Amino acid sequence: MTLGALLDAGADLDFVIATLNGLNVDGWALSAEQVDRNGIRATRAVVDAPEQHHHRHWTDIQSLLEQADIPDRVKSRSLAVFEVLAVAEGKVHGVSPEEVQFHEVGALDAIVDIVGSCAALESLNIDEIASGPVAVGVGTISAAHGILPNPPPAVVNLLENIPTVSVDVDLELTTPTGAAIVKGLATSVGPLPDMTVTASGYGAGTRDLPDRANVTQVIIGTATPTGSNSDDPTETVIELATNLDDITGEQLGHAITELMEAGALDAWVTPIVMKKGRPAHTLSALVAPAQTAELAALVMSVTGSLGVRTRQLDRVIAQRHTVTVSVDGHDIDVKVSDVRVKAEFDQVTVAAQALGLPVQEVAARAETLARDL
Repeated sequence: MTLGALLDAGADLDFVIATLNGLNVDGWALSAEQVDRNGIRATRAVVDAPEQHHHRHWTDIQSLLEQADIPDRVKSRSLAVFEVLAVAEGKVHGVSPEEVQFHEVGALDAIVDIVGSCAALESLNIDEIASGPVAVGVGTISAAHGILPNPPPAVVNLLENIPTVSVDVDLELTTPTGAAIVKGLATSVGPLPDMTVTASGYGAGTRDLPDRANVTQVIIGTATPTGSNSDDPTETVIELATNLDDITGEQLGHAITELMEAGALDAWVTPIVMKKGRPAHTLSALVAPAQTAELAALVMSVTGSLGVRTRQLDRVIAQRHTVTVSVDGHDIDVKVSDVRVKAEFDQVTVAAQALGLPVQEVAARAETLARDL
C-alpha cells in the first residue's frame, strides 16, 4: 500500500522496476492498477513473486542489499527498514538480530515492496519522511507462527514510542512491513508538518472494506518558508505541554531536570488557573521532532499526566560558537554570538567560590576574555 501510494503520487514505475532489477534477483514482476476503494480512486501495486521457499535470514537480506547495484539512498533506506525488522523479530523470539529468520517479510514479494517503496521515494526526490499516528486493529490474525493477537508482537515492538490509533476493526491494519517503514524512515510521527502540498496519492489494499476506504495516504510537499530574512538557521521543533493541578513544586522541578537530561532543548513551567479557580501549572518543553514520542512518554511518566499536547514550531537560532577562557587558572566555557556573550554559569560559580570573588565579577571577566578572542 505504501508503494502504491507513492506510485499514485507520481513516482515513476519504470524507475522503480529498473532499481529493483539492480537486486539481481529473478522470479518477480511489478505492475500497477487503478482501483476503487469505497469511492476513493487509488493505485494498487501488484507484486507477482510466486517463490516456494521464502525464509531468509536478516544477514542474507543484508548481503543482498549491500551487493545490489542500486542508488545509495535506496540502499541505506532499505537496510534501515530491514534492520529495525530484525531487531523487532529478534525481541519476539529471544534471539539476536543476526539470528532472525524472516518468514513473510523475508519473501521476495516483501523485499520488492520495501526496496520498491524506497526506490519510489528516490524517484520523487523525497528528503525527509514524517508519519501520522499509526492505526492498528483488534482481534487476532493468522501468521506463520499460528494465530496471533492483533497487532502482532513484531508490530508492537516496532511501534514502541510511536503514537498509535486503535480502530475497532478485526483486520491487520498495520503489518510488520508497514510498521518497519515508519520506524526505519520517519524522522517524526505526529501532526502534518508545515508545508506547501505539491502532490498526494492513495495506495490500495487488497480488500475492499464496506465502511471505510482501505487505502494508505501519502502527502508530498515542500517545507513552508518561515518568512524570516535572518541569515541565522531555522529548525523545526515540537512543543510539548500538559496542564497539572495535582503536583508539587519539587515534582515540577524534577520533571524539568528529567526532560533536560533526556535531551529536551528547553523546559519550563508557567502558572495558570484551571476550572473552578484551581491554581495549576503548565509544564512545557521544546524537543527535536525525532524525540517527540519518547519525551511525551517521559512527561506522562514523571508527572502522572494522562495526556500531552504537541504543536510544531519553527525556531530561528542565532549563529554561535563556544570558546574556553581561563580566569585565574579556572577554565570557563563562553557562548559567543552576534547578539550576546554568555559565560557558562555552573563553571562561573565554581570559579567564584574557589577564588573568593563575586559571581558577577568572574562572569564579566570571562566574557571580556571571550570577546577579546
